[in-house]
Amino acid sequence: MANVPAELKYTKSHEWVKEEDGLYVVGLTDFAQDALGDIVFINMPEEGDDVASGESFADVESVKAVSDVFSPVSGTVAEVNEGLIDEPALINQEPYEQWLIKVKDVSDTEELMDAAAYEEFCATEEE
Repeated sequence: MANVPAELKYTKSHEWVKEEDGLYVVGLTDFAQDALGDIVFINMPEEGDDVASGESFADVESVKAVSDVFSPVSGTVAEVNEGLIDEPALINQEPYEQWLIKVKDVSDTEELMDAAAYEEFCATEEE
């Protein structure tokens, strides 16, 4: 089973989110990086861009495919993890240490799952 930290919330499109100092921090789950394989490129939004809950805000390219990354919240991008642009493979190594964006002025959140619900959801995806 993939690593699923209990303190985070999760989406059905395999992003994790946590609230930190009034910002929502968003990244890709262990399940997502494992399914993608080696990530070789990431296309990120700009600081100040608006993101919408359930809409794509970035895409990651792996040796297998290109996949959209969906925002679990609506708001404005406060910060982008620039380090991932140069080293996207860090997501494969430490998916929960490597956040993609931080979002401020959040007005809407997608239906988020706790760790137990996400683990159940992932089990059905693997069948």
